[in-house]
Amino acid sequence: MPKTTTLTMDELLAQSDLEALKAGDVVEGKITSIKKHEIWIDLGAKGVGVVLRREIGHGQALEDGQVVTVSVIDPELDEGHALLSMRRAVKDKGWEGLERIFSEQEIVDIVPYDANRGGLLVELEGIRGFLPVSQLAAGHYPRVSGADKDEILQKLNALTNVSLRVRILDVSRKDNKLIFSEKEAVKDDMAARFADLKVGDVVEGVVTGVIDFGAFVNVDGIEGLIHISEISWERVDNPRNYVKVGQSVKAKIISIDKDRLSLSLKQMTEDPWLSEVKAFNKGDTVEGKITRITPFGAFVQLSSSVEALVHVSEMSDDEGVDPEKLFQLNEKKEFKVLDIDTENRKIALSLKKKPAKKTKE
Repeated sequence: MPKTTTLTMDELLAQSDLEALKAGDVVEGKITSIKKHEIWIDLGAKGVGVVLRREIGHGQALEDGQVVTVSVIDPELDEGHALLSMRRAVKDKGWEGLERIFSEQEIVDIVPYDANRGGLLVELEGIRGFLPVSQLAAGHYPRVSGADKDEILQKLNALTNVSLRVRILDVSRKDNKLIFSEKEAVKDDMAARFADLKVGDVVEGVVTGVIDFGAFVNVDGIEGLIHISEISWERVDNPRNYVKVGQSVKAKIISIDKDRLSLSLKQMTEDPWLSEVKAFNKGDTVEGKITRITPFGAFVQLSSSVEALVHVSEMSDDEGVDPEKLFQLNEKKEFKVLDIDTENRKIALSLKKKPAKKTKE
């Protein structure tokens, strides 16, 4: 005869406690009855429960005998059975999956279903989340002039229904918060790419945005910036006259920041200033055209690439001279070359007249 085991009352109570349902539990059960407004579930040793119609969820094809996953809303109603939810179980299971993905820093593919001016709306594991604009990788970041919100939204809308590789930046079931980051997903790959680059390298990229102070360039997924001062050897007032969005450019790396390259277009060609400045010598009298007037002096164009400065102290022997009253834009005047600083690309001019020679009595 097989040996029988007799459980003590304490053991039976302990086993009962293990099997007792708690609010929030996610368990499996078998459908025993499908009615118009409710579904009855056999939970085995944990008893019986009911799922009301509003907690079933949409589009589910159910049948008797089917095993389903449910979440416990109330472990015991007055009638003695449990109140269950199939809809909440899917969401609870989704949170568990997201928490695992977050803890393991797993990279996942998501497809945004909508966008607003702040970023992209995403759903993963049945949970809705958000991918902020600031967490987009360089290749997808919407570079627009003047932070135009409508233009930003237009660029973000172009990313809906596009597969993006992301990491979960923050997840909280309690706060119903789920935040994604594309930048974090490409971080390791970017670090490897940065390691292969050095100052002085020539790289090729595509212009992704042109703004008042320069142009942004996507260099194989790495963001680069060509500052307005590095676009051309000549003075640039509007970068849009030199580069366009979508244009392919070759540029030289002049510095490497944490996650961005500083690039130069002008250093891809020889500096014309260095050759043109050879035509001028200290002490020469030169003719130049006034290009800018400031409180501290005036800038003078001496040749196509050489610009010089006549400081306010070198305009007149009279104190309190006003450059705006002394000069007019595009006016031509003669000046004396006081100094030529080749290293810093500076030329100082003077408008002062030489003092008259004293005659002997």
